[in-house]
Amino acid sequence: MILPILFIAPSPKGGRGVFTSKNIKAGTVIEISPVLVFSAKERKAIEETKLFHYIFEWGKTHRLGALALGYISMYNHDYNASCEYEMDFDNNTMTIKTVRDVKKGEELFINYNATPDDATPLWFNAV
Repeated sequence: MILPILFIAPSPKGGRGVFTSKNIKAGTVIEISPVLVFSAKERKAIEETKLFHYIFEWGKTHRLGALALGYISMYNHDYNASCEYEMDFDNNTMTIKTVRDVKKGEELFINYNATPDDATPLWFNAV
């Protein structure tokens, strides 16, 4: 399920991002999408490809990998994200929900650290 008001467009952060064509209230589920789950061995191989930037750690031990379908892998990162994501390991799905009101035309962000306001440096930016 992806709300029909979401669309992919060029992002000021670079590349593409997910945007909204209408205002969205805080607490709105905007997407529920399946994921493809990879074994630890498959994840290691994928991390050597361009897909590395689009997969999530998966499972309770975070050893597995997952590629989210739908728009989920297209959400850009922000330390003050407008959305949060929830992983359902039993059903192999991810849900995106707004954590604040979002205005028409605004890009929607998730925090790659899994918590909308977690300021921990990201693994690919760590020095």
